[in-house]
Amino acid sequence: MGRLKGKSALITGAARGIGRAFAEAYLGEGARVAIADIDIARARQTAAELGEGAIAVALDVTSQDSIETCVAEVDAAFGGIDILVNNAALFDLAPLTEISRQSYDLLFSINVGGTLFMMQAVARVMIKRERGGKIINMASQAGRRGEALVAVYCATKAAVISLTQSAGLNLISHGINVNAIAPGVVDGEHWDGVDALFAKYENRPIGEKKKLVGEAVPFGRMGTAADLTGMAIFLASRESDYVVAQTYNVDGGNWMS
Repeated sequence: MGRLKGKSALITGAARGIGRAFAEAYLGEGARVAIADIDIARARQTAAELGEGAIAVALDVTSQDSIETCVAEVDAAFGGIDILVNNAALFDLAPLTEISRQSYDLLFSINVGGTLFMMQAVARVMIKRERGGKIINMASQAGRRGEALVAVYCATKAAVISLTQSAGLNLISHGINVNAIAPGVVDGEHWDGVDALFAKYENRPIGEKKKLVGEAVPFGRMGTAADLTGMAIFLASRESDYVVAQTYNVDGGNWMS
């Protein structure tokens, strides 16, 4: 307890799921947390439920104006930003012959552009305040390999891994550590949507794909958001001060690197 005492964190896509779990874990370690989300009503509800130390802020990572406004608001509210978690992301899948330009543009705008320009905006604040910081990007096991129906999403997460390496090498001279987490299959609202897409394209009943991927994990089950919080705390804490530009697999043994 208390590993993040006195620190302030900004977590994107934090109104639900993994982002919310990270916010709760950070609060438990003594940090103040900004719940940033495009769904501001749910972000406010989440902040209220998490209690003292949590605030809600509107954020659309596809809009540069929204990014700049969000970062300025959190910086002013907390007197700086010590931790950024780039969690906001979107998933889609389709056979290569059916991928739409709209889906491609949206996934890259959110998953890659959102990650890049949030890093940029927060790094500028961290550099100005001259106290370093931690940036954690959410990659995926999908960024480690191709998948037949998931070309665009896989490509975006591979780009996140690459951005993490480049940004990590660039920003460590300012005392800013940039690293990433690559989850495997994580149960929750997100995977219900993923399962429905696989059901459509693989002609499966609803729930079958989710059951199969869970059984295929060497650990024996799908992950949960809680399974990721230990790594999220480690990468945000002083314990990771000498860790630079790395992507950690937290996936129950699905991928080894």
